[in-house]
Parts: sequence; C-alpha cells; structure tokens
Amino acid sequence: MNQLKTVLALIGGIWLLTPNAATAQTSRPLPLTQPKAANLARMRAESLNGGLGQYRAASCMYETGAGSCLESISNKGFQFLFQGGAPGWQQQTPPNPTIETSVLVSRDGDRILEVSYNGTIR
Repeated sequence: MNQLKTVLALIGGIWLLTPNAATAQTSRPLPLTQPKAANLARMRAESLNGGLGQYRAASCMYETGAGSCLESISNKGFQFLFQGGAPGWQQQTPPNPTIETSVLVSRDGDRILEVSYNGTIR
C-alpha cells in the first residue's frame, strides 16, 4: 500500500511539472539574444537615471527576456518600452512611476542602438 502511495505521488508530481498542451501551444520560443538585450536596456536606463541608488526599472525588465516590456522585434533589433522611478515606486499604492524609457538594442543583444526617450511619463 505504501508503494502505491509513493508511485501515485510521483506521477502527480511529474504531471504538475509537465506543461499542458494549451500552454505549450501558446508559448513562443524566446530568441536567445532577447534576455541579453533586455539586461542591456535595463542597465542603460539605470545608468541614465542615476544608478540603482536613485532608480529602479519596472519589474517587467527583471523577467527573463522582459517580454511584457518588449514593444517590438524587428530587423533593427529589440525595442523595449518601460517605466521606472525612485526605489520602491512599484510598492506604493498605487505605483507611482516618474520616468519612461524607450531603448532599441541590436538583434545580437550586444549594443544599444538608440535611446529614443528617457524622460517624464508620456
């Protein structure tokens, strides 16, 4: 009886770790250079806005690949658009960002091609 419980627990654990068909079909593969590009864009915004002692990018820029801050992918590269502000801005109720940043990073994730905007929230 104990062996049966152990087997059922293992099967249940494996089932929880296996993505279901709906999840597998809706997720697109992440370009290998996207996380690198996102990190570069976030670090540029941190640098432009006084460093981590004075600025924090939106939490989406800390997600792998920053998917919800990714505005577009084109032949030019990865275009990120995100908000930021003083440390703790996202924990305020409601969150109070003060800066918006738009950064274009090369397709290989190695170079900032353009910071088209870094200023007050538009």
